[in-house]
Amino acid sequence: MMATTKRLLVITGATGTGKTSVQQYLHQQYGINRIITHTTRPQRPGEVDGRDYYFEDDASFADNHFIEHVRYSGYQYGSSFEGLDRAFAQADVASIVLDTAGAITYQERVHQYRVETIFMTITDPSVLAERLTQRGDDAAMIAQRLASDEFERDLALPDALVGHADVVDNDDWQLARVQVDALLIDWSVQPVSGDHNVTAS
Repeated sequence: MMATTKRLLVITGATGTGKTSVQQYLHQQYGINRIITHTTRPQRPGEVDGRDYYFEDDASFADNHFIEHVRYSGYQYGSSFEGLDRAFAQADVASIVLDTAGAITYQERVHQYRVETIFMTITDPSVLAERLTQRGDDAAMIAQRLASDEFERDLALPDALVGHADVVDNDDWQLARVQVDALLIDWSVQPVSGDHNVTAS
């Protein structure tokens, strides 16, 4: 029986459904920090190790105990048990944005913290291309994402998450925010700010 009160909020769903908006809102309104993940890609100007990513080489990357990891454009990306432990050494609640495959892996493998999964959805997927354009994504990248098997997979709540995930409909951000607030009340997480000014993306 798990006795911990520390909660990991996993935010999942298809690209453009508002996962990052929810994560930003949780940080601004509730002071919930995101889990820092690992990558072997080069550090970009302005990025800070331990804030944006844990920047690794192949050898140090392999030293971590990964919950999930992928290789993309020749570089490795992943989230680790070490990253979770560092986050929860500082706070009782943290968040991470994952695709649905990653969310399922977290549900199956993370048992030392309470995993609360938020599945973001939208009634009309055809508006997602417009949302991605509005946030400044490259047109070719948008077309590639929307044609991918991963996008189709992430549009629907996977069977493995039924009964584990709370579904938030993000057709309208103001209404979605109310749904998110209700979940946080259920999870006994208190707000730290009165600022609700986060736009959906």
